[in-house]
Amino acid sequence: MNTYLAIGGAVIAALIAAPYVLPSSKTVERTATIEAPADAIYPLLASSKGFQTFNPYKAKDPNLNINFSGPEQGVGASFAFDGKDGKGTQTIIAMQENRSVTMEIDLGPMGKPVTTFTLDPEGDATKVTWSTKSDFGMNPIGRVFGLFLDGMLGPDYEQGLDLLNQATRNQA
Repeated sequence: MNTYLAIGGAVIAALIAAPYVLPSSKTVERTATIEAPADAIYPLLASSKGFQTFNPYKAKDPNLNINFSGPEQGVGASFAFDGKDGKGTQTIIAMQENRSVTMEIDLGPMGKPVTTFTLDPEGDATKVTWSTKSDFGMNPIGRVFGLFLDGMLGPDYEQGLDLLNQATRNQA
């Protein structure tokens, strides 16, 4: 009987400790080459309204509620979202003209991942990288959630990059 209790205790201790050996952060990244110069893509990234032209969550949820705040573009441009995949805010926090746009996504108790779009010219085209880093700290649930994050966000980012390509072509 004592052996079973010892084994059971060891299993429970291992289950409790296991999440803490998982990484405390996770980065999800997707890249696409868009047949347009960076200065044609950048305005869509640098504006909350421009972001909506390729927002994959808007494409997935026609009832997604979007409310804009702050300046129309640039640092501080923001929008609140509320839909089937969650609610929160997304705010531009840093920019380098025609090079990158960084946004903080406030998901309340689920954290504040940081998303960066990087633009790298490739001849007449631009390599666009969409990456998001989520920091879970010591949250064991977040660390386990991180194991599934790439599979959850990756397809949405791929769709968003396809939509960004289409939106850029529609501007031309």
